[in-house]
Amino acid sequence: MADSGATGRPALRDLHRVSAVLIGVFAAVHVTNHLVSVSGVASHIAFMDAARTVYRQLPVESLLLFCVAFQIASGLTLVMRGWNQRAGAVARLQVISGGYLAFFLLLHVAAVLLGRSVLGLDTNFYFAAAGFHVPPFQLFFAPYYFLAVVALFTHLGCAAYRRVDPRRGVLRLLTLAAPVGAGAAISLVIGLSLAGYLERVDIPAKYKATYGRTAG
Repeated sequence: MADSGATGRPALRDLHRVSAVLIGVFAAVHVTNHLVSVSGVASHIAFMDAARTVYRQLPVESLLLFCVAFQIASGLTLVMRGWNQRAGAVARLQVISGGYLAFFLLLHVAAVLLGRSVLGLDTNFYFAAAGFHVPPFQLFFAPYYFLAVVALFTHLGCAAYRRVDPRRGVLRLLTLAAPVGAGAAISLVIGLSLAGYLERVDIPAKYKATYGRTAG
């Protein structure tokens, strides 16, 4: 939830940006992992297993969870402090995209932790895709995941936009438009993969059971 337009103590903004970088690295790996699913579920799971040897290490995972909590709290603090000084469509777009990311991270991280610790599920491709294959939950999960990736790229685009010289209007606009367009395209591919439109996906019954369905 980077917010270069908000006021606040420099230390808080600086820590917010550092946290954003760490989360961004993980998000890049996570998005890449989902794009690998275009080659099949087996490829997705193989990539995930390799990545987990790093991010499932207790110190790394603990740091990531702390960064998520800090990013949400610090982002909301910066927004509230600088609310009266915020002006312009890009500033509002940055707040909206950051707000949605906060919403998504809260739900997504909670769901993954619940799936692992309470339900005893491997939170892999099938865990993410199950909601697309049990009506009517796809009506929630399709926009839920699509908007998450778009919001991520939009938020990054807004931050980049504000760093470009305002006199370079076309370049500044492209700095925002390119990430938004890329985010929408990537999100569409990921959604089609999860929904089984790119390759047939058979969701194991134990994943469907979390939605009250064990067959079908």
